Amino acid sequence: MDENGAATSPQVLQRVNARRVLEYAWRTGAFTASDAMAATGLTRSTVIGVCDELLRQGWLDELGDARAVGAYTKGRPARRYALRDRAAVVIAVDAGHDRISATVADLRGTPIGRSSTVIAAVRPDRPERLADAGRRRALVRAAIDEALADARVDPSTVLAMTVAVPAPVDRDGASPAENPFWRLANPGYAELVREDAALVTIENDANLAAVAERSAPEGGGRDVDSFIALMSGEGMGAGLMIDGRLVRGRRGAAGELRFLDHVQGVGSPDGLALLARRWAVEAIEAGAGDGPLARLDPATLDQAAVADAAASGDPTAVGIIDRLSERLARICLVLGDLLDVDRVVVGGAVAESLPEVVERAGRILEESDDPTAPELRRSALGDDSVTIGAIEHALAAVRSRALDLTPSARPAA
Repeated sequence: MDENGAATSPQVLQRVNARRVLEYAWRTGAFTASDAMAATGLTRSTVIGVCDELLRQGWLDELGDARAVGAYTKGRPARRYALRDRAAVVIAVDAGHDRISATVADLRGTPIGRSSTVIAAVRPDRPERLADAGRRRALVRAAIDEALADARVDPSTVLAMTVAVPAPVDRDGASPAENPFWRLANPGYAELVREDAALVTIENDANLAAVAERSAPEGGGRDVDSFIALMSGEGMGAGLMIDGRLVRGRRGAAGELRFLDHVQGVGSPDGLALLARRWAVEAIEAGAGDGPLARLDPATLDQAAVADAAASGDPTAVGIIDRLSERLARICLVLGDLLDVDRVVVGGAVAESLPEVVERAGRILEESDDPTAPELRRSALGDDSVTIGAIEHALAAVRSRALDLTPSARPAA
């Protein structure tokens, strides 16, 4: 019977039971029928029948019996099963501003193959570089092929792929056309990779960072119901995890921060890394004293060099760090007032190269008298946050539709 008291067909019941056992296998390591019975509440005969079917389909492996590994000494030895980790793979692609990478992971989410290429940064203030779109498509294709070769798996074993882009994405995998930068950041990836896997998703990178902060053991959003993953580098975007659910919006643009154009004391959604460089160049060109900042080459300086100059006590660089900190704190206060979240987790280039900005902004928030001021935390996931989220997103798609998919019969190398 279902929850409404209606009769349930044997076929539907069998699928429900198979899903319960397979979900248990995904959460655990080696297990016996007794283990699965305790976890699912199913009878022994049902569990054994389901396990035999999942073995036939290729989702499970049968291991040595419990007696063979010293865990069973009397009576009939118990059969032991485990998820077949290499039954299939997923691919996470991070097509970012200045790097395109692909990662192949097994069904436990363990990376087994990688490829990464650094490219000239495509900045939100340089949308005229649309000629780069074809090259970006070619680099994504090359990254996928190289990661598969590195993993030594056949392309037919790929069940799901998630591609992360620094742009809003609608349900069809396309980005809104009104912004030239968005068209460059997502130049038709859905069409490019649609034949590469049964389940293909194009998703905003900040949204995937939020998935990572929620799911990774060291993620900054595991212990709160509502948080924002704020990605800041060349641009700024947010992944909104509200009451445990990712909020995307009608066109996938819920985390876009264009409204910052109208926030006094902010004025744009420019990224903090971009602003650190811009303000440093302006200061140098205006004659920024004779400290470490003044000795930097405006043509090659990066935000980390500005942070180093501030750490050495250069007053102009310290002023830039203060401006960035105040700006970040103001953005967090506005987001806190708007969305009433517990925490903002800052990732992207700023988390790695400008940690002092995050720490100072956090102190400003702590000292504010705004009751909705969120806690501010620097992401511990580093450069891999988007990839971690993309892997989890792809695996979630596989788990939700596993019984409709066919894992490869080929053993992985």
